[in-house]
Amino acid sequence: MEKRRSLCDSEKLPIFQHKDKLVRAVKSNTFLVVTGETGSGKTTQLPKYLYEAGFGKTGKICVTQPRRVAAISVAQRVSEELGCSLGSEVGYQVRFDDCTSKDTAIKYMTDGCLLREILSDPSLRHYNVIILDEAHERSLNTDILLGLLKKRCQTGEGSGGRPAPLKVVVMSATLETDKLSAFLGHCPVFTIPGRTFPVTEIFCNLIGPKDTESSAYLKEVVNVALDVHTSERAGDMLVFLTGQIEIEKACDILYQKAESIDYRYDVRDRSVEGLLILPLYGSMPTDQQRQIFQPPPAGIRKCVVATNIAATSLTINGIRYVVDSGFVKQLNHNSRVRLDVLEVVPISKSEARQRAGRAGRTCAGKCYRIYSRDFWEKCMSEYTVPEIQRTSLTAVVLTLKCLGIDDVIRFPYLDRPEERFLLEALKQLYQCDAIDRRGRVMRLGQMMAEFPLPPGLTRALIKAAALGCENLLLPVAAMLSVENVFIRPGQAEKQQESEVKHRQLATQAGAGSDFAVLLHIFEQCTASASPASWCREHWIHWRALKSALSVEAQLRETLLRLKQLKDFPTEKFDGSRSELLQRCLCAGYFTNVARRSVGRTFCTMDGHGSVVHIHPSSSLFDCTAQLDWIIFHDMLVTSKVYVRTVCPIRYEWVRDLLPKLHEVDAYELSSVAREEVTEEEVAKWERKEMAKRQTAEAAEDMMKKLKRRNDESSVAEARARYLQRKQERQQGKAQ
Repeated sequence: MEKRRSLCDSEKLPIFQHKDKLVRAVKSNTFLVVTGETGSGKTTQLPKYLYEAGFGKTGKICVTQPRRVAAISVAQRVSEELGCSLGSEVGYQVRFDDCTSKDTAIKYMTDGCLLREILSDPSLRHYNVIILDEAHERSLNTDILLGLLKKRCQTGEGSGGRPAPLKVVVMSATLETDKLSAFLGHCPVFTIPGRTFPVTEIFCNLIGPKDTESSAYLKEVVNVALDVHTSERAGDMLVFLTGQIEIEKACDILYQKAESIDYRYDVRDRSVEGLLILPLYGSMPTDQQRQIFQPPPAGIRKCVVATNIAATSLTINGIRYVVDSGFVKQLNHNSRVRLDVLEVVPISKSEARQRAGRAGRTCAGKCYRIYSRDFWEKCMSEYTVPEIQRTSLTAVVLTLKCLGIDDVIRFPYLDRPEERFLLEALKQLYQCDAIDRRGRVMRLGQMMAEFPLPPGLTRALIKAAALGCENLLLPVAAMLSVENVFIRPGQAEKQQESEVKHRQLATQAGAGSDFAVLLHIFEQCTASASPASWCREHWIHWRALKSALSVEAQLRETLLRLKQLKDFPTEKFDGSRSELLQRCLCAGYFTNVARRSVGRTFCTMDGHGSVVHIHPSSSLFDCTAQLDWIIFHDMLVTSKVYVRTVCPIRYEWVRDLLPKLHEVDAYELSSVAREEVTEEEVAKWERKEMAKRQTAEAAEDMMKKLKRRNDESSVAEARARYLQRKQERQQGKAQ
């Protein structure tokens, strides 16, 4: 019955009437761009149509998503529509979670997972069709996949061993499809008309251009959501905020205020008798995700408080009202601190239109924009800047190098990143010993590419494995790969209680390091008879710990496989457990070294000399006066530059590593780069090189002269000339 109802619903989607034409278009083209409004059925129905047409018989149908929540939830929905269990004919794979089997024909996965799979299988011989979904989001991995697939399909690279030619479908919900088509050799564009209703857009004028760096929008969003609930007719509501902590805080406030509503007098529509508040963000557990798509009980208005994931990747039926905060949490590369920094920034106008469109899927709706029209005009760009132009490229460049693409400058990018980001990535890979001075991948770099971790953390993990102490680093790497494990409640009395428990954990860890605290929490939790109860008692997110356990197991499996290789490095070290952990961290994080400066500040040693502060959440926050040298995992940029997850070190542990931060010119790592820079930059580089040579030649000439002046024959000749001149002067005076 459930299957028949879902099939009936799927036949009402706009894509259904184009089913046969779509299948024929995929069969007859190597590349195909499919465009249609979010909610038209592209993500769920096209893979089903191709599966029913026989595409899944000799190879899988792969559908990539930029976000893990979307990959999991869409796979669940499609498996329900096909009447199969999740992991059989329909499955998913996200980082550290593989729910597939040998029978899987439709595989939803994050774009990062597919990129990693290409490392082990460049020809993708297990796949018949690759569908790159949500291409308009311009995630870093999707852009790289576009370039790789274009390169392989158009040149025939890596086609050996394939049972049938690979088909590539790129799906997008924006109007930039002409750009995509041109990039893919002017391939056909298939447009699916959307089924939309009019949406009234209302500017509430509660924040303006001066509020771009303020968090005042959170309070205004909550107030507008409550106004909508009490003054608008029945219909579900979608509220957009920026991240998990913000969403949970807003849900708490909404719940408290909704409890005080008297539905006999305070609401306009008397059929509305309650408010069901549901959060939605990327790291949410699977069982909680399912609640988002369930219809609410009769008389209850559903209010989903979500990140941008609900604007593009997921369609929630029944939404009639949208409350748009105007902000999004975005990863931007800060070249000064050489790290990707998660910042809250205004959304683009195209994102705002996407959000508003969510209110017009099933009936006419309204979008309440809490910002002013002035904010729209002055603070919001037309389109979102592609991730490839604003984030670190270190991991991507290593992947490309391992795939045999040495010319990372001329790689076919849909939007070319700034060359300085590419050169910076090359320099960081050299510092981590992943590539040599000529930019060629070293064996260590190939091993590092096996891990879905930042290069510095991967380097530390491999160092620990070489020393035979991977049990110290594996839990740390796992804990740094999941959401924040510490619960920090909103109520003052509970917050104080949680801080006491967290300080006790730091004291028990004993090593005076945030990394050691994470290790201690992991070990104590796993040793407990009831891990969930232990987490509740110590104000730790059990959900995050459970994810860390899964991550640790998968990292261990990868590491054990690499340790069996004959060329895996081995080293010896005699020292305490805490010093061993610190030494391993130094091997990977020496690029994140800072030295004590004035007062409570530190100065980074990466050549920029950034002034940083230890974040208040660190267990070392009150010990600043006792610290001289530290390493850190990441930075947070607000009114100050904070470093988080900190470890004290000794200077002698990094003394021999620090010169690597300055000893190589990035241009030396890529000869291609010299051909790609501007004439002015080339001239500047040549002048610099000429000055180096002239200085070296002048020094050499000086040494030769000094040498000639100091040998015995030169001294004798000089003395003879001096005596001769002296004798001539005396004779002149006598005359």
